[in-house]
Amino acid sequence: MEPMDFNARNIAEFRSSGGKLGGQFEGAPVLLLTTIGAKSGQQRISPMMYLPEGDRIFVFASNAGSDRHPSWYHNLRANPSATVEIGTETQSVTATEITGAEHDRLYAIQAERYPGFATYRERTDRIIPVIELIRNET
Repeated sequence: MEPMDFNARNIAEFRSSGGKLGGQFEGAPVLLLTTIGAKSGQQRISPMMYLPEGDRIFVFASNAGSDRHPSWYHNLRANPSATVEIGTETQSVTATEITGAEHDRLYAIQAERYPGFATYRERTDRIIPVIELIRNET
């Protein structure tokens, strides 16, 4: 299945089920991140797993262990303003990259909860970015 078909199917399922996905994502925390394309200027929607920690939201630019960062990461670097959908709620956020010991701590938690993230780290020589999506005040 092409990545765009995979994403489109997951986006449709997420929105029709109140923010839940089945299959490989069954029971996992998943959100939809809407960014502005760094080159195109077009809205791009990416479904992804996230790590909730209190009121904080973290996402991981794993790209399934590819040696390249995912497009959404480049989009956030160019324009850190984004929108996140969790469940049935939509919130504007600002992305901030986490580094150092905090990065390592958060990635370790995610890799322990979801071992696929440990595999992704093993597949690549790049450091997989951890991004905090900070909710904007309304």
